[in-house]
Amino acid sequence: MKTPSMAQEIRLIPLDQIDVLNPRERGSRVFDEIVGNIKAIGLKKPICVSPRADSQGVERYLLVCGEGRLKAYRALGEKTIPALVVRVSDEDAFIMSLAENIARWQHRPLELLAGIRQLLDKGYTTKAISEKTGLAGSYVLAISNLLRQGEERLLIAVETGAIPLNVATIIAGAGDDDKAVQAALQEAYESGTLRGRQLIVARRVIEKRQRHGRSAARPSTARRSEVSTATLVRTYQNEVKRQTALVRKAEFSQQRLLLIVGAMRQLLADENFVNLLRAESLTTMPKYLAERVWPAGSPI
Repeated sequence: MKTPSMAQEIRLIPLDQIDVLNPRERGSRVFDEIVGNIKAIGLKKPICVSPRADSQGVERYLLVCGEGRLKAYRALGEKTIPALVVRVSDEDAFIMSLAENIARWQHRPLELLAGIRQLLDKGYTTKAISEKTGLAGSYVLAISNLLRQGEERLLIAVETGAIPLNVATIIAGAGDDDKAVQAALQEAYESGTLRGRQLIVARRVIEKRQRHGRSAARPSTARRSEVSTATLVRTYQNEVKRQTALVRKAEFSQQRLLLIVGAMRQLLADENFVNLLRAESLTTMPKYLAERVWPAGSPI
């Protein structure tokens, strides 16, 4: 992250004079690691603060980056902490703090999305966000478009590596049209963009998106308390329909499999066909299929 040209100096700052500008939560495991590292080898990198005067004219400091280190020092009972003091405006301090959070190697998905959203809300263009955070311009643009469309479920799936960004963009473009969404999935599968487990995960994300909406926010307890008998019956009926559709798909797949097994047995009974397979070194097939074609073992 690049900071604007400014006077800088290192000082020992009292912890009780530092105010957190852009607070965020951390898991206890990550925080314990920070505390342990500082206790074992000390502070490797000073925090960054910007001086401000309170209503009484007493100098205080806004924390620009290093919240984890600051909290660790407090947990260790320290009274002061080494800090890089930079004199910047409130706007620059906010951007520096936000960009620092976004640019971290081990950022959490929701933190990254929230950071980009905050920068967009501040009026920054995708190009400016890219320059300030080091993220690719095409990536920021695609994420920005998904944010504007409220596609939180797709965004989280992208950030966790469940589905590729281009696939999420295509799905979002299909809107709520189920046929268009399924066509997008089929296109991604045929192009090799989605394979194996990714395809399964993508289907689950789409199913949740269709049933619960694009937002990933959990329903409030007040909302849950409004469940009525009619709602339960309707939910049960919808689930029965879904399960019935799954059974039909399974039966259809089983019939197709039996047809393939029968055809393969007839072909493999032809010695000329078997010799052709051997000549082309095509002597194997998926285990699941082979066990049904040759219950006693492969004759090839």
